[in-house]
Amino acid sequence: MSETTKDGGALGPVGPESALTRLRAVETLESGYEAWLELKLEHAAARARFREEREKLDQQGSFLLGAVRAAGMEPTPATEPGLVPGTAAAGDFLREAEARLSSTRAALSEREAASEFRYTEAFAEIRRTLRERVQRHLAVHRPRLTLLLRRVGTERSILHVERLSGDTPVLLCFLFTGRIASRHGFLLDDSTEDVALPPAPLYPDEGVAAADLRPDAAALEARVRGAGEVLPVKGMLPLTVPRPGGGEDFFRLLQRGAVLEVEVAEGTSFRNVLTREESERFAGHLLRLKLSGRIELDLEAG
Repeated sequence: MSETTKDGGALGPVGPESALTRLRAVETLESGYEAWLELKLEHAAARARFREEREKLDQQGSFLLGAVRAAGMEPTPATEPGLVPGTAAAGDFLREAEARLSSTRAALSEREAASEFRYTEAFAEIRRTLRERVQRHLAVHRPRLTLLLRRVGTERSILHVERLSGDTPVLLCFLFTGRIASRHGFLLDDSTEDVALPPAPLYPDEGVAAADLRPDAAALEARVRGAGEVLPVKGMLPLTVPRPGGGEDFFRLLQRGAVLEVEVAEGTSFRNVLTREESERFAGHLLRLKLSGRIELDLEAG
């Protein structure tokens, strides 16, 4: 489908159809995420085009009013809106111009609403399709984890997980949280928008504002727990581990070069040196997933 400018000229082939064609052509997780990214870019471009058209109409309206003032036909408080004193021709000119602008704005609003509806439907299809593909992969493929124990004294330790790649991070994100990641390569993404800061744990996706990309541990846990069907995490895998007496602890696997490092939330920060009880409970949680046939797990003590 092509959208048109306000004067009927074609803007070229735009809309969600191209991304949906890509989605349906190849049934892999990565291709689905590529289609999702394409759709996001197309949606942003479509919104920019409509915004530009609205600005042009506003400029036309301002120009018209300026021309009316320059011609001495500006409405006064004693006149009705849209009418000017003077000749009938002057009044007819202004009324006709205002009517054309109003009609054009209404048509633009209708096209914009139709465009947003198509994109909303396309985003829903992509999210639904990705969720189904993840579930199908998990039904036949068990993600493999290798957990490495590094002792720090007798009662404390650091846990590492060997580096993950391919579809495995996406599968584990869904397995751990019940949600699809917003991007395919999220776990290995160490990019940062500010070289003075470490990579942010969130993407500016799914309503996350640029100012909220670096929440503290408590806010990050709240964001993860309160997320909808999509989780915009970056450089980390979140998961919760039950406590023996009830409740849960919030852990994350944080990208650290060649390994992922296990950290536990403690107040507003994370701690990577775990107590013996925390280490054993985390390993036990993964072991339960292994025994239930959901992952493959290797445990190594160093």
